[in-house]
Amino acid sequence: MNEQERIKQLRDELNRHNHSYYVLNRPEISDMEFDMLMHELEDLESRHPEMDDPLSPTRRVGSDLTKGFEQVPHVYPMLSLANTYSVEEVDQWVDRVEKNLPGEKAVMVGELKFDGSGISLIYEHGRLLRAVTRGDGTHGDDVTANVKTIKSIPLTLSGTGWPDFFEIRGEIVMPWKSFERLNAERAFNEEPLFANPRNAASGTLKTQNPAEVARRGLDSYLYYLLGENLPYDNHYDNMMAAKSWGFKVSEAMTLLYSIDDVDKYINYWDTARRDLPVATDGLVFKINSLRQQLNLGLTAKSPRWAIAYKFKAERALTRLRFVSFDVGRMGIITPVANLEPVQLSGTVVKRASLHNEDIMRQLDIRDDDMLYVEKGGEIIPKITGVDLSQRRADAQPIQFVSHCPACGTPLVRVEGEAAWVCPNKWGCQPQITGRVEHFVGRRMMNIDGIGEEISEVLFATGLVTNIGDIYDLTKDKLMNLERFGEKSAKRILDGIEQSKSVPFDRVVYALSIPYVGETTAKKVARAAGNIDRLMSMTQTELEGIEDVGSRIAESIIDYFAAPVNRENIERLRAAGVQMSMPESSTRQLSNALDGKSVVVSGVFSHHSRDEYKALIEAHGGKNAGSISKKTGFVLAGENMGPAKLEKANKLGVPIMSEDDFLKLIGE
Repeated sequence: MNEQERIKQLRDELNRHNHSYYVLNRPEISDMEFDMLMHELEDLESRHPEMDDPLSPTRRVGSDLTKGFEQVPHVYPMLSLANTYSVEEVDQWVDRVEKNLPGEKAVMVGELKFDGSGISLIYEHGRLLRAVTRGDGTHGDDVTANVKTIKSIPLTLSGTGWPDFFEIRGEIVMPWKSFERLNAERAFNEEPLFANPRNAASGTLKTQNPAEVARRGLDSYLYYLLGENLPYDNHYDNMMAAKSWGFKVSEAMTLLYSIDDVDKYINYWDTARRDLPVATDGLVFKINSLRQQLNLGLTAKSPRWAIAYKFKAERALTRLRFVSFDVGRMGIITPVANLEPVQLSGTVVKRASLHNEDIMRQLDIRDDDMLYVEKGGEIIPKITGVDLSQRRADAQPIQFVSHCPACGTPLVRVEGEAAWVCPNKWGCQPQITGRVEHFVGRRMMNIDGIGEEISEVLFATGLVTNIGDIYDLTKDKLMNLERFGEKSAKRILDGIEQSKSVPFDRVVYALSIPYVGETTAKKVARAAGNIDRLMSMTQTELEGIEDVGSRIAESIIDYFAAPVNRENIERLRAAGVQMSMPESSTRQLSNALDGKSVVVSGVFSHHSRDEYKALIEAHGGKNAGSISKKTGFVLAGENMGPAKLEKANKLGVPIMSEDDFLKLIGE
């Protein structure tokens, strides 16, 4: 492969990784690996100017724009920083800066590089005006409503001396405690775990429900002030002023006067960062003088007056004791590496998920292997490789189980997925007790007193073998159990009684319908209105609900096709559990859209997509997920998908604007 072909290959690869990182929140490679590929492309492009392309990954900032938010332009472009993993390269940057400032002394500011989601905050007259994500560097998503829920971000400023209009930038982070709590909830609900606090912070910031954002416990650190009338001519004093106005500025921000100071700063924080309450992935060094920053200028994608030093991921080597296989409430079998205990990033690691058979095979793990375990910016330990030099000559590959380790049922492979599943849903103890645990959980039915241990006891004694049995529990039945007193029995029974007032959307979530998480359950419950309607909805009707694709629709239909699930529904109904949304959320407002099938596409100004879908149903219409000859019209906002627009024009389906739609329904 010649260098020109390598340039094309690198551009395609980096574009794919940018999409995985910024849009899907599922990075496939480490930051260091990404940066190495980017550096290689930059070097090759500099040698081949004839290959110049304004759309090259080296000419842009990775984008995190989301269709569900309004995009607004940045007052000042939000550029990324040049990265290095070498102390020597940081020193070279200092030398380069001083050469470009002849006869001047360059004072620097050292800062922690927080591992979160970049944010731009605009203040006018001392009040928060707007909060915008990094986006593509020139435009970002307006997430003001979500940012207002973050308690460390002041809505109005205190103190004196702030400009009438200015911008302050920083990082939205999720502290370790909040991250661990969130992932524990997701693990309990068998939802995909966030790989690290950065992904969790970014995903939370893009959540459409500000109440959920507030619940997740985000935090912030601010690190750069921009504007026309700043109080000082240097970065450090401006940030200290911002601190006096109420902004959270890291205590680690330090003035540095020499290369020796820079090296000491790096050495100190390489260890001290492990005791911080939030994730960091490196350090940032900036020239303090704003005049010198202006003189040094910018490259196409980063300022010359700043550089980021990235910490290398912490890695340990430890021996594999054995691989166990866990069974989840949905029957998914997860291989787990049980390790000789090893200290890593401040915690003792004994277990690490191997996720599925495919990953086990890729790693080629064998008996007694010495395994590399990494954490880096991630709280979840992961196996990254094997030390082949220490492998026994006779070591045998670990075999994935062919039968359920709990009930012995032959496993089946989910089509198109890597998961092996135990199909014995009604006779496999971990699945049954897992569904009971999920059903009684705090964000589901919130029945206090029934946890993992009690669920297993209730199952072992035959009192609870499915969720319907919970409502048959009595004081006498519970008092007959070992170590059960009157107080603990009353606690459970009170919880059962109170659960009868839990809203219908939480009931849907509590049912353990595969692929239906908390957010999807709310949308499905709101669209259906009641359990009878939900149980009778067709695949097309279900796919008309936002975020419900074919897989989720099929899963809902399959769930209610099972006689045991319908029997449980009737038992819950008879017990008094809520089986419909409040009338106020489902009542018919008019027949303006009677019989019309409507597809909603694009970004809207007056209402959210969910609100428009609710309005369509409230005025007699039906929501559809795709355009067909039967579609009445497309409700189109800004940035309507080009494929949908083309299909609508081809089929002659009318396109209706947001304002025209509101006139049609009389709003």
